[in-house]
Amino acid sequence: MADMDTLFVLDTDYADPAFGGERRFYCKDCVTVEGLLALFPERAGQIEVVRVGWPRPRAAVVAALGEENQNLPALAFAEGGFANDIEGVLAALHTRHGFPERHP
Repeated sequence: MADMDTLFVLDTDYADPAFGGERRFYCKDCVTVEGLLALFPERAGQIEVVRVGWPRPRAAVVAALGEENQNLPALAFAEGGFANDIEGVLAALHTRHGFPERHP
């Protein structure tokens, strides 16, 4: 993680105990970011991607960003700092890694 940015996303199929633990879900913001990675694999190759489970604490995220910053998706910058809201992550993917901008 020291020499490249790390993108944390949720696993794409999980149960949420708050909804009875039976229904299956995905995170729409994480799927948006996963779609960008799939469409631009040459750019995605410059980012370490870590997929984590739904339950908190999310150990890998806590280790990188701190316990209070477990919202995903999150992009941890190699030199320190991070974005962990969808707008910030998309902006950082554009400015730091050359992904196109989302159309307003």
